[in-house]
Amino acid sequence: MDTEMFVNPDMGALVPISGTDPYLGAWSHRAFVPAPLPRDTPKLAGETYMAVADARASLAALDNTATQLPNPQLLRHPALQREAQSTSALEGTYAPLESVLTADEDSPRTPELREVLNYVRMANDGFRHVSEGHPISVSFLSAAQGMLMDGTPLVGESGHVRDSQVVIGRRPDAPVGGFPVQAARFIPSPPGRDLEMRLRDLADWMQADHSGRVDPVVAAAMAHYQFETLHPFRDGNGRLGRFLVVVQLLHDKALSEPTLTVSPWFEARRAEYYDRLLGVSTDGDWDSFITFFARGLQSAADQTHQQMKELVAVQGILKDQIRASHLRADSAHAIVDFAIANPTFTISRAEKALELSYQRVNKLVNQLVELGVLNSFQGTGRGRGRRFYAPRVLKTLTETM
Repeated sequence: MDTEMFVNPDMGALVPISGTDPYLGAWSHRAFVPAPLPRDTPKLAGETYMAVADARASLAALDNTATQLPNPQLLRHPALQREAQSTSALEGTYAPLESVLTADEDSPRTPELREVLNYVRMANDGFRHVSEGHPISVSFLSAAQGMLMDGTPLVGESGHVRDSQVVIGRRPDAPVGGFPVQAARFIPSPPGRDLEMRLRDLADWMQADHSGRVDPVVAAAMAHYQFETLHPFRDGNGRLGRFLVVVQLLHDKALSEPTLTVSPWFEARRAEYYDRLLGVSTDGDWDSFITFFARGLQSAADQTHQQMKELVAVQGILKDQIRASHLRADSAHAIVDFAIANPTFTISRAEKALELSYQRVNKLVNQLVELGVLNSFQGTGRGRGRRFYAPRVLKTLTETM
């Protein structure tokens, strides 16, 4: 890491670290430890406040539409699947969106799909934890990270704050063959009690009442920066940090339903994303990072809002198709809602969710297949393991974002 880049001492401190490379021998360097987040908003330029205001307006429009739905939670699961696919891609774990949307969540076909679907499970549990009034704590964050790593090679080193030094990226001008720690683009806090204490301070900061002091968009940006800079876990920090963006917006009541999909915008601009994060640490450049972050939230909210409207329109079309048929059962409409919330499903999963008999669900699903409302995947077999989907829903989810 080029320690000469860190020219603003107010942002944190460079602390000595050392170790031994099994091939190159002993080394020493320095790591960056960020200062605690301030209680008030950093001094920002007018342009930054305008970007923040635009993001707040887009978030309000998204939330207004979500809260007007008969079932605001209906679109949570497909939004989480989209977020899971994109946030994992940012960390180098790629699975095509259609594969994520159509995956058997109980038996993912590949290690990549398992990691992506771990995010969906973690986020659902995390949002439930927060909505029930439980605190954001080090134990909550550790459990979430452990869930992300479930079934991966790093599961044994997960579920707790890291106990080893990590490095992030590689400088393009770094010499070949040198110590990895010296070639790194960034070196976060060393492990130990100080790291745990700073993560605890961040959790406390996130739960504080920022009303009148820090705008929710700015608070989400600041919390995200601090988490990523601490890099408190062995792996999964990027995914967990982007999940916490939505958690902060929910806590500060800028959102009431976690349908926001933030990662696609950042994934498309990952180099600038990393540069803006680093610029806060090196120069104290909150303006560039918060402006970038706010524009990302604005775009994410606009895109998620558009997809939400598209899915609501599809829902209406499919229900009109049922009304024009011989089917009159409310249960058929419930299956349409279930197919929107779950882009692919089995009879057994629908049976449990809708609290209907297997025979009743099976009959209705097959009738909806005859109407063209639903279809089944080739090669998925028969009976309880057969997977169904609404073609219009899958097309909307893969084409509108």
